[in-house]
Amino acid sequence: MSSLKRYPAIDPGAATVAITGGARGIGLATAKAFAARGASVAIGDLDRAAADAAAEHIGPRCVAFGLDVGSAESFAAFIAGAENSSGPIDVLVNNAGIMPLAGFLDESDQVTAMQIGVNLWGPIHGMRAVLPGMMERGRGHIVNLASLAGKTATPGAAVYSATKHAVVGLSAAIRDEMADHGISVSVILPSLVRTELGAGLAMPSMATVSPETVADTIVNSVRTRRASTVVPRWLGTAVDIANLLPTGVQETARRRVGANRIAAAANTDPRRSQYLRRIQDQVSGA
Repeated sequence: MSSLKRYPAIDPGAATVAITGGARGIGLATAKAFAARGASVAIGDLDRAAADAAAEHIGPRCVAFGLDVGSAESFAAFIAGAENSSGPIDVLVNNAGIMPLAGFLDESDQVTAMQIGVNLWGPIHGMRAVLPGMMERGRGHIVNLASLAGKTATPGAAVYSATKHAVVGLSAAIRDEMADHGISVSVILPSLVRTELGAGLAMPSMATVSPETVADTIVNSVRTRRASTVVPRWLGTAVDIANLLPTGVQETARRRVGANRIAAAANTDPRRSQYLRRIQDQVSGA
């Protein structure tokens, strides 16, 4: 049976969509893309002021809430508020994520814990918040944002990579658990996205993508219900082939491109300073 036959159709133009990390970057682009198609959109973000500003910019189809995805209680309140405002959630986009860069031994326990809380516990809390209602209605779609770092080794971002590998595995398992309930789970794996999160990372322009491109892929997943999509698609094929090579060949290739130095160099880029300050403020306030 094809994926499309297994899942009741959801019209993106008539859906109620909840998006985490919706004040900036991919989340904001996704909110705009759904709202432009006629969906009712609820965005949640730790930065409530930025979320409010984003919702005001998008227009009356969008409402904003404060949200700490690392807290099950906060996530439950976000979903309750979104459903009170716009109706039952048809689509949940677990987009919120952070990517501090450091050598594994240089990264503090607090920063490690925050990455796990946002990048992994966030999708867990989100799915547990919406799945019971989706099961009752016999329909729904969840999109979990991972990363190409969830398919390959990423020196200088070891814990970030670990959380994204975990999201890939989590999404595949929950997809199988929920299929008979009419609920689909898709995981999206972008390469380097041209947002504040990726500022300073040196990659060929052909391997980078805009947040709008990722957003279009997310919206399109409501139609295709694809289990997994790399953005851009060709890079996913390249990584799959590279992962079949002997370990020694892979390690040599990473050394030749200076993979261990890329993350350290990114942190010296002034474009990344504001992003790092915001993460440090979150750590200090946790």
